[in-house]
Amino acid sequence: MNSPVVIGSRVAVVVAALVAVALVVALERLAGTDRGPVIRRRLLAGVPWGTLTVSAFVLAVYLFVQGGWSHWNSPVVIPFRAWSYLAPLGVVVSPFAHANPGHLLGNLFGTLAVAPLVEYAVGHYPRRRGASSFGTLRDGLPLPRLRANPYARAFVLFPAAAVAVGLVSGAFALGPVIGFSGVVFAFVGAALIYYPLGTVVALSAAGLVSTTYRALASPVVEASGRSAYVTPWWADVAIQGHALGLLVGVLAAVWLAAVRGDDLPPPRRLALGALLVGVEQSLWAVYWYRGGDSYVLYRGLGLALVALSAVLVAALAVDRDASAADSLREALDRLTPRRGSVAVLLVVLAVLSGPALYVNLAAVNDEPLPGDPVEVRGYSVTYAEEVENGMVSVVEFEAFGETTAVNTSGVVVRNPDRGVWTTAVSRGRLAFAGTQRVVLGGVGWRDSVRVDRRGWTTVGGEPPAYRVTLTHDGETRLAHLSNASRAEPRIEGHVVSVVPTESGFDLLVEGGNRSATAPIPTENETVTANGLSFVRDGRAVFALAGDGNASTGNVSTTRVRVATRERYGGRQ
Repeated sequence: MNSPVVIGSRVAVVVAALVAVALVVALERLAGTDRGPVIRRRLLAGVPWGTLTVSAFVLAVYLFVQGGWSHWNSPVVIPFRAWSYLAPLGVVVSPFAHANPGHLLGNLFGTLAVAPLVEYAVGHYPRRRGASSFGTLRDGLPLPRLRANPYARAFVLFPAAAVAVGLVSGAFALGPVIGFSGVVFAFVGAALIYYPLGTVVALSAAGLVSTTYRALASPVVEASGRSAYVTPWWADVAIQGHALGLLVGVLAAVWLAAVRGDDLPPPRRLALGALLVGVEQSLWAVYWYRGGDSYVLYRGLGLALVALSAVLVAALAVDRDASAADSLREALDRLTPRRGSVAVLLVVLAVLSGPALYVNLAAVNDEPLPGDPVEVRGYSVTYAEEVENGMVSVVEFEAFGETTAVNTSGVVVRNPDRGVWTTAVSRGRLAFAGTQRVVLGGVGWRDSVRVDRRGWTTVGGEPPAYRVTLTHDGETRLAHLSNASRAEPRIEGHVVSVVPTESGFDLLVEGGNRSATAPIPTENETVTANGLSFVRDGRAVFALAGDGNASTGNVSTTRVRVATRERYGGRQ
């Protein structure tokens, strides 16, 4: 709602930003430290056009390939993950696609903050001594036209390099990843080599850009306490893809520096920058999936790896003979700290990317899904509990007490032709939300399946009784029935349970060597089973003892709550 306060807040943000920039520029000129001319000698008109071109491309994928233009908050995601080499569409598109607006904006803000550092280091103008901007050296020798043309370098070569890194990250990522973060981390790695502390500042600037965007989008926020379903944040981090991108960026920048003869920052600055970046970007978040909603985080191991990596990055600054004995000079001359570090980093890169070759060549589990799945153009959607995860378990592996043989529970989506097998909605998330929509699709089409859970919780703490249904094209089908849930209170010697059925829920009353069922009553309705009467009051069902039970003849009435309808997402 655009109230005067909201509009005024947005205007204040914009005016404050413009005034702050103008004042800082003026102060820079007064102090004689204006870097505008320096930037314009490296970038066309002082603008990082390559960064803007790359960002526009990533945004276009979200808007027009994933359908974000018409469904900003729920783009098509499943087919655009890097599932398998057998489904190349996902491998090619996944590095530039995103799961939701927050995911997209986070990577765009990171790109806008860090990529200009890399673009400035590369430059739009050739730096070879004697070279001109449009293809010749001073001695008349020709230069490759694209490499010498600043417009080509800004609008073609720099974006092409980013796309190439994206394709590498999609091809060698482990698991069905999605997002531009692999390329963002490649930018971070390359910037780290040239401007280690500047990279730390740039990453902080990404937070400033993000906060500014949110201040414009929602300048006034009203909030109160509410329940939420939260999974560990680190379980959503594609740590292997991030580390892979970072290494590619580091090695590419070292190669560029060697080719151009650029001096690198001193080791202490490289080490400090690498350590701060690794910690701030959560590269220590090494974790394993144990099935369901269970994960394990190896924080200590992760932090140790970040510290060792910082030392390797620092060694890249040293490329001279450091031998102390003349007899070893020739050997050590070939093994400088920089070359040794590069060799180790290449091995680490191979270790990180190698397993993806095997995993991405394996076909997902093509066994039929349990129940009666909804079929949508090659996709099968169902709800299942404690079934083998057909994606994780496709490669058998055990190490350090962990294994890939894990089970999963929730809404399962499978498409063997696309290499898709995923738990689109976990059991815990559906239990919290009550209703979820699974978006399916591909290039040029989109469809969805609605998943609903409805259940009752009995008094006494037993697992609830619930039903899960799937709805597609106006047709609803039953996907899952849980076990019955028994209430703890015994009412006049009877035990009451809630039993999910194909049509709804029944009350099962057992006692006196007999059992009987009755449907759960509607609001203010009374039903009778095995001599007990039950009444519905709002979300609760009560058993009536005393004169509520005609068979006893008692005068007084006692209401005993036996079950309560599940509440979802904090709502009634």
